[in-house]
Amino acid sequence: MMASADNPSEFISTAQAARQLGLSLGAVQQMVEHGKLVAWKTAGGHRRIRQDSVDALLSNVTPQPAAAAPVARPHGDKLSIMVLEDDLLLQTVYRETMAKWGLPLEIQMFGNGLDALLEVGRSMPDLLIADLRMSGLDGFQMIRRLRDNPATQDLPIVVVSVLSPEEIAAEGGLPDDVTVYGKPVPFRELHGYIQAQIARIRRQRNLRTVTSQPPA
Repeated sequence: MMASADNPSEFISTAQAARQLGLSLGAVQQMVEHGKLVAWKTAGGHRRIRQDSVDALLSNVTPQPAAAAPVARPHGDKLSIMVLEDDLLLQTVYRETMAKWGLPLEIQMFGNGLDALLEVGRSMPDLLIADLRMSGLDGFQMIRRLRDNPATQDLPIVVVSVLSPEEIAAEGGLPDDVTVYGKPVPFRELHGYIQAQIARIRRQRNLRTVTSQPPA
């Protein structure tokens, strides 16, 4: 989103915004183009970004104290799955394939990491399935932010990517607890993984129910 510079002191450079957000210059530029950050251009063609729009994003994606930690929604017996995939055809394939499994699933689709990260801050899913390469905040950056946040560091994450292990390593790698599959999407393996997650979540919820009941 572009704006006029009524008060230039309220604006910062793209490089300054990138440092504050912990993102690449390209990611910040994409966020401006998609209206995630408010900016204007100087006569020389340089972007100047509103500091308050950066602050607003930081307040949503910066790790918060435990009292402000995201809380999983009460899904009942359903497993909440967030899928981060910018290919619209693959989004449809995910939905249609998982619907045929007959499992208790609640699926959310996101095409960019920033929107997904903001949603995690509002309501944490039970499982994240993420691609790695996409415009804006990519899968690498999102996963690192989730693992840096004590409130989300235990969120189960599955990566499905066309990148080879060597290419992933060249980008800084992924946390050891992230499960990585190659593309095409291995739905048979995902089916087994998700069944195991459903059993795990049910055990956890049953345990909470038992421990919350008053003694007889």
